[in-house]
Amino acid sequence: MKLFSLALFTALSATSFAKTYPVTGNTVNCRSGPGTSYGVKKSYQKGQSVSISCQTSGTSVSGNNIWDKTSDGCYVADYYIKTGVNGYVTTKCGSTGGGGGSSGSYCKKINTAGVNLVAQWEGFVPSPKPDPIGLPTVGYGHLCQKKNCAEVKYKFPLSQTTAKQLLSDDLPKYTACLAGYLNSK
Repeated sequence: MKLFSLALFTALSATSFAKTYPVTGNTVNCRSGPGTSYGVKKSYQKGQSVSISCQTSGTSVSGNNIWDKTSDGCYVADYYIKTGVNGYVTTKCGSTGGGGGSSGSYCKKINTAGVNLVAQWEGFVPSPKPDPIGLPTVGYGHLCQKKNCAEVKYKFPLSQTTAKQLLSDDLPKYTACLAGYLNSK
């Protein structure tokens, strides 16, 4: 998606407060982005406490696609962190500027002008259909993850308003990806 390159120009920095939670896995990797394909920056041992500054969606680990950004500036699959709930326990990365970290943070929130720029760049598609390279998309560049975009919580055909809501739902995972890349440099 073109969204990744646009996020670089439209993102802002911010910070948030963090709470600590114990690691449940034996050796848990903390990665440069919210997914198993990102490089390992460090590892945590079972029982070690980690501070979560924000959460975002990423690669699913044992049915859980939430990833926790630690105060070390890297991401751990929420599956391995005992937060006490099966869901978000803090702000979504990018939704209210979460993220912080002493090493500097980039790309936590995209303002309205940035969202409008991405929408204009991606173009509006009211119902799922293949993009120019054959991948099913809907709204303003949402890449469908399930058949008929079943993961989308909005009714088809989308209005431009609901498509922008879907775009706002999607943006944190791309800004987190970009932030992980920039923070690792």
